[in-house]
Amino acid sequence: MPRKSPTISALDSHLGYWLRYVSNQVSQAFARKVQERGVTVAEWVVLRELYDREIVPSALAERLGMTRGAISKLADRLAAKALLTRQAGDGDGRFQMLALTAKGRALVPPLAALADENDREFFACLDRSAREAIEKAMREIVRRRRLNSVPLD
Repeated sequence: MPRKSPTISALDSHLGYWLRYVSNQVSQAFARKVQERGVTVAEWVVLRELYDREIVPSALAERLGMTRGAISKLADRLAAKALLTRQAGDGDGRFQMLALTAKGRALVPPLAALADENDREFFACLDRSAREAIEKAMREIVRRRRLNSVPLD
């Protein structure tokens, strides 16, 4: 007697497939846009976080859900591009505060405009209620799953 094959769902029958399909396109388009300005998406995230504040690397790592080592590497790259400074704390040379340079601060608004443009390019086809429903659903998944790392790629 032949064995009955199990029913296997189609690849595109999963919501995760469609989320990833769109997410990849959105992310790759944005990565190309910021790369033309000389930064990666991960560097953009750090620049944006530092735009409104100075912060110690460990707090930035926690805020972004990254390791301290990853923040250190990003800070090194941004410092090499003269976009970020490390300011030593009072009396303790090990204590560092990360801050944007004038060049780094000037770069954030045009990069933010690229993020806004990218969002419009992909999501302007949705009416306001559809967009709000998608955002609400994604925020609910983030809340329920206790997700805390910022998407960087």
